[in-house]
Amino acid sequence: MHKKVLQLLVDNTSGVLSRISGLFSRRGYNIESITAGVTADPRYTRITIVTSGDDEILDQIEKQVAKLVDVRDIKELKPNESVYRELAMIKVKASPDERQGVISVVDIFRAKIVDVSKDGLIIELTGNQDKIDAFISLLDGYEILELARTGIAGLGRGTENVTYL
Repeated sequence: MHKKVLQLLVDNTSGVLSRISGLFSRRGYNIESITAGVTADPRYTRITIVTSGDDEILDQIEKQVAKLVDVRDIKELKPNESVYRELAMIKVKASPDERQGVISVVDIFRAKIVDVSKDGLIIELTGNQDKIDAFISLLDGYEILELARTGIAGLGRGTENVTYL
């Protein structure tokens, strides 16, 4: 099993995300994460999909997605040629006595504390998936009450592969 990160440029129309996810569902393909947002041109949306499978399945996924009417461009974002980022928000139970330990981990990872209550903190962290996984593993001694991860967003490095529509 391999992972593949696909970047799609699609028409910004209602139902486009549903049609894409429906294709995955109908074919039995797995979506590990999906992010979507409007581009600099409001007529288009950029969607980043992380999917997994063997090489044959991953090639088939790319071909099937490319056939959809709303899809204007599709690229694989290879790890060594792209920049990936993910946002995580983590609510940690921490008494006043435990806070300094959590704050130390937050500082090491250049995360931010975005909310403080009398018995907990909400932490915001942006980075690649490995960084977020490492941060969460260092919180092992603390109770994580809630965790929200966005999934990755990515762009190819440089200006050679930019798609202009």
